[in-house]
Amino acid sequence: MFSIAEMFGHFAEFDWRMIVMWIIGGTLIFLAIKKEMEPTLLLPMGFGAIMVNLPISGAVNQFVDGILASEGPLSTLYEMGISNELFPLILFIGIGAMIDFGPILSNPKLMIFGAAAQFGIFFTLCLASRFFPANDAASIAIIGAADGPTAIVVAQKLQSQYLGAIMVAAYSYMALVPIIQPPIIKGLTTKKERMIRMPYRPKSVSKTTRILFPIVITAVAGLVAPSSVALIGFLMFGNLMRECGVLDSLSETAQKVLANLITIFLGITIASQMQAEQFLKAETLLIMGLGLFAFIFDTAGGVIFAKILNLFLKTKINPMIGAAGISAFPMAGRIVHKLGLEEDPQNHLLMQSIGVNVSGQIASVIAGGVILNIFQNM
Repeated sequence: MFSIAEMFGHFAEFDWRMIVMWIIGGTLIFLAIKKEMEPTLLLPMGFGAIMVNLPISGAVNQFVDGILASEGPLSTLYEMGISNELFPLILFIGIGAMIDFGPILSNPKLMIFGAAAQFGIFFTLCLASRFFPANDAASIAIIGAADGPTAIVVAQKLQSQYLGAIMVAAYSYMALVPIIQPPIIKGLTTKKERMIRMPYRPKSVSKTTRILFPIVITAVAGLVAPSSVALIGFLMFGNLMRECGVLDSLSETAQKVLANLITIFLGITIASQMQAEQFLKAETLLIMGLGLFAFIFDTAGGVIFAKILNLFLKTKINPMIGAAGISAFPMAGRIVHKLGLEEDPQNHLLMQSIGVNVSGQIASVIAGGVILNIFQNM
């Protein structure tokens, strides 16, 4: 028979910081359900944060005097799916299968906006290096890519000691794109600029071109940034499944079942790194702030670049499309389209903004590869 003390002795492990993490977890659940912000991601993250912040939680590994006393399933999932980058890479297959590169293949000029919107990554890298070692600063900067899988892979390969905070920041800000981007875009543009129309004149893109594109991009990216091959390769493999025409059922499975399943596992596994004693530190708050800074400057960089181009163009472009160059697909593209419709109900920017958005997906992965090439062997 167990005594009362033995049955309830775990209450002695209770820490007020756990309550803070319950509030954080509850906030994520609220955003997922009430605001419908990336529910497949934020709901498991929020619930997982509560699970791992219970006294002597059986969801994560427990240690006694530095020796593993019991294994937790979330810790096991973390070792199997995130520490070896498996979950992020598999998710990239699903994302690649969702992407239609038609808009940028018919108008390749849109790709420059994807590159311009990575400005915040390198600007934040310079700022973060004042507070953190080089590998941690580089890992924090990649939050600005608005690409959770890339952030995980870069932070993992660079062995950042702040992987948990980086993962949470990257995915939280991805979900908060509809809140973060609009005020920045409106603050940097005038009503007249937001009303600029960009008629969509699609050009026919052959099936051969669509099939060759993911293959060529993988090869070129691999030559420019060898460390990006796994990231860009899995993304482009998913797109090749979509475009080849002989794997329609697999492509549909990757887009829906696989992507949703891995996102759920990824979200709840990320929560294993949200234990109060590891997460509630001054460094975490600083990382969240730097991540937001990177997000803001990525958005601003794309808009400002478009405004500068307009100084030299006869046919003006709507500078809002520059904000879609971050990697949050397809949220960033939809936000630009929505803002355009708010100013002019006949101003349809969806195809142009989605074209910029998918180019940002490629650019963010290459940016992650470049950072790995620079810092991995330092």
